[in-house]
Amino acid sequence: MNWRRPALRARWIRAVLATSSVMACSGAAHAESMDPALGRLVLNERCRTSVGGVGEYYDPAAGFQRCLTNDQAFAKLVAQLGAGIAPIPTSAARTTGFGGYRVGFQASYTTIDSDAPYWKDGTEGEFDSSSKQYSVRNGSPASVLQLYAVRLAKGLPFGFEVAAGFGYLGSTGIVSGGGDVRLALFEGFRQYVPGFLPDFAVGGSVRTITGTPDLRLTVAAAEGVLSKPIPIAGSVVLSPRVGYQWLHIFGDSGLVDLTPNTDATALCGYQGDNTPAHPDPSKTAFDGQPVCSGSAADFNNSVVFDNVRMNRHRISFGADLRFQMIALGVNVVTDVVPPAEANTDTVAATDPIDPSGQTTFVLNPFADDPRTPEPDEVKSQWTISVELGAVF
Repeated sequence: MNWRRPALRARWIRAVLATSSVMACSGAAHAESMDPALGRLVLNERCRTSVGGVGEYYDPAAGFQRCLTNDQAFAKLVAQLGAGIAPIPTSAARTTGFGGYRVGFQASYTTIDSDAPYWKDGTEGEFDSSSKQYSVRNGSPASVLQLYAVRLAKGLPFGFEVAAGFGYLGSTGIVSGGGDVRLALFEGFRQYVPGFLPDFAVGGSVRTITGTPDLRLTVAAAEGVLSKPIPIAGSVVLSPRVGYQWLHIFGDSGLVDLTPNTDATALCGYQGDNTPAHPDPSKTAFDGQPVCSGSAADFNNSVVFDNVRMNRHRISFGADLRFQMIALGVNVVTDVVPPAEANTDTVAATDPIDPSGQTTFVLNPFADDPRTPEPDEVKSQWTISVELGAVF
């Protein structure tokens, strides 16, 4: 952002003012225990203070020292949340066929590194009904992400199939939604040499979320699936399958207040913007910045985290069991390589020992961070998914 342009500075300040007002007026009681709490992901706790063990306030003793965002912790949280909402291939390579439909109810459970500091610091935790506050750290994050979804698929000519899916992430206010498209390149052969070969399909999917103002998360997937139907007792068909899935995860933060319990406008003694209508007597130019009778330091604590763009390579295996119209699918998915090996690009990380934030070193955002006392490398995740539905 070019801070030398007054118009950009004015728009930024207005966004900060709006965010501070919303954060001051909104109640924490609407959040769930695993909802993102990105305002806790800071490197230098000296910039703020906790009062009574609840809430984060600007520490006047910090002067104009701003809170430093822990962008690597944000990246790791995005990596594991992305795997939790990613589409799961729970059907065989063979499509429903032209005019066919499939509807299914799916429950997916994805492991997370719940002992890692980015989960403990980056999620709300339990609500204290007596104090009407959340703690400043989630002492016991859930060990798995639970996604409950419904999916409707429609067969099209030439081996195509399209689908839409919507889900709810347990213990959060997050709702996911998206669509899938699939093409069966080789399916339905039962005789001669092709009858011994498996069905093969390729496809693409996308999932995105709503329900949290702090985080924008989208997952795009491309996959290939091999399966083979095995008739059992006439009307029962078992279709074991194996597949490969490539994920690309997009994670962005909203404007996050790192000291949400301090009203920046009240601390500032806000009197208006530095414009011809309300000039700041201490300045010779109209820059659109707030005119304050007190300290404007807390405006620096409304931030945007660095965006996250990462890949995951996953293998899936499972089976479908179909009896007439009823279909039951079970699928297991895990990473082929750990996320840090699949994403080797490095970033410049800030050293919190330097209060100016100017000292940096090179770090893989998904590898272990030497600045944290606990190991926090993003490990391979496992997902088990069960789908019960009907095909007609």
